Amino acid sequence: MNSPDLERDLAGARSAHARLLVTIAGLTDSQARQPSLLPDWSVGHVLTHIARNADGMLRMTTAAERGEVAAMYAGGVAGRVADIEAGAGRSATELSDDVRTSIDRLESAWAEATPTGWAGHGVTMVGDLSIADVPARRWRETEVHHADLGLSYRFEDWPADYVRLELVRMTAQWASRKPMGLTDLPAAVLAVPPNVRLAWLFGRHEIDGVPAAGVF
Repeated sequence: MNSPDLERDLAGARSAHARLLVTIAGLTDSQARQPSLLPDWSVGHVLTHIARNADGMLRMTTAAERGEVAAMYAGGVAGRVADIEAGAGRSATELSDDVRTSIDRLESAWAEATPTGWAGHGVTMVGDLSIADVPARRWRETEVHHADLGLSYRFEDWPADYVRLELVRMTAQWASRKPMGLTDLPAAVLAVPPNVRLAWLFGRHEIDGVPAAGVF
């Protein structure tokens, strides 16, 4: 039986996937070509990244089931960039189908994962990642990049359970980069609603008079 935290993260990631698929169900070619909220990336770039991210997490998960350790992106940073550029210009139908099938593959692997697999780890571009932490990481990727599309879903729509958990993680990450003793978020940041605070921590929102969070 999986731990309560893992079951929570699996449920959160699956729900985030379902919301994303609703948003892109009627995607048009025009929308796929329009700029996303990320610099220099179209909606097609973001959707391709979401799909390849799922494939990378699948690669690490299935390798762990075999008792192996796999890199998330076989081609490293260069391979990741090349894959996104190669896929960004596809039609809306191709992009949507790619996201959907990549999600199906990943969720199927999660459903079939054994204690051996969950106990393993993979290698991301920033270091080792426990396979048991993959669902939480995927939940984050899906929620944040769903909003980055700039379509109907915004950071204000992030669910409260996700925001509550992620604020704890991101605030700790922010504090870890500050000098000893400077671990409290600025008063102006604490004064805004939780979703806005989290968007600031992710570098997706500016707060007057406060420097960028600088976490990412």
